[in-house]
Amino acid sequence: MGESRPMTPEQYVQQKAAASGSSFYYAFLFLPAPRRAAITAFYGFCREVDDVVDEVSDAGVARTKLAWWQAEVAQSFAGRATHPVMHALMPHTAAYGIEERHLQAVIDGCQMDLEQTRYLDFAGLARYCQLVAGVVGEVAARIFGQTDDRTTEYAHTLGLAFQLTNIIRDVGEDAMMGRIYLPVAELQQFDVKAHEVLKRQYSDRFTALMRFQAERAHRLYDEALALLPATDRRAQKPGLMMASIYRTLLREIERDNFQVLHQRVSLTPLRKFWLAWKVQALGRL
Repeated sequence: MGESRPMTPEQYVQQKAAASGSSFYYAFLFLPAPRRAAITAFYGFCREVDDVVDEVSDAGVARTKLAWWQAEVAQSFAGRATHPVMHALMPHTAAYGIEERHLQAVIDGCQMDLEQTRYLDFAGLARYCQLVAGVVGEVAARIFGQTDDRTTEYAHTLGLAFQLTNIIRDVGEDAMMGRIYLPVAELQQFDVKAHEVLKRQYSDRFTALMRFQAERAHRLYDEALALLPATDRRAQKPGLMMASIYRTLLREIERDNFQVLHQRVSLTPLRKFWLAWKVQALGRL
C-alpha cells in the first residue's frame, strides 16, 4: 500500500467546510476559484475557533485554546503562521483586505460565549452578534468582491439576521448546554421563565416570544437587502444565496409553530443547493 500524503492546508479547510454541511458551503460552490479558496479558508478559521467553545467542555481549557488562537493570528500576520487554517488563509489577506482585527473580533465573540450564557437586552445580544456574525459578513463581502463602502453596513445587517435565525433554530440545543441567547428583558416581556426554556417546555407564551424574534429577523433581512447598493448586487450573490437559504429555514420554523425546543429544524442539502442555484441562475430570492 502506498504511503498517504499529508493533507495540504487547502485540503484541510476544504474538508472542514464540506464536513460542516453549512449553507455557506452551497454559496461558495458558485464562486470563481481564487475567491472560493479565500472564503473556504476564512470559513475554516471561523469553524476552528467556534469548535473550541462548542467541543471543549472545560472552560479553562477553552480559554487557553482561544488565547493560543489570538497569538497564532498575531504571529500569522507577522509572517509566522503555524496552523494549516492560517497557512491556507494568509495568502489571500492582502488581495481581499482581510485584517488582523477581523479575525481577533471573531475570537472575541467566541470568548463571550465562555463568559456569558445570558444577555440582558437586545442591545447586548446585538453586540455579541456583531462579533460572531457581523464581522464574518464584512470579511465575506470583501472576498465576494465589494466595491462600495455602503456594502459593509448591508453585510453587518445580514450577518445579524443570520445569527438571529441561528439563535431561533438552536434554542433547544443551546438550552441543553445551559445557554439562553434570547434577551432576559424579552423573556420577561412574554412571561417566559428561564427554567421553562432550560427544561424545554412549550407554551403559548413561548410561541409568542419566538414569533417576536422571527419578526425582528425578517425585518433585518428586509433592511439588509434595502441597504445593498445596486452596483454590488451581482458580486454579493453568494450572500444573497445564504439569505435565501436562511430565510427559507426561518419560514419553515414559523410554519412548524416554533417546535425548536426538542429538535433542530434543517433543510436538506438538495434544497439548499436548489435555493442557491435559483439565486445564481435566476436572481430569485
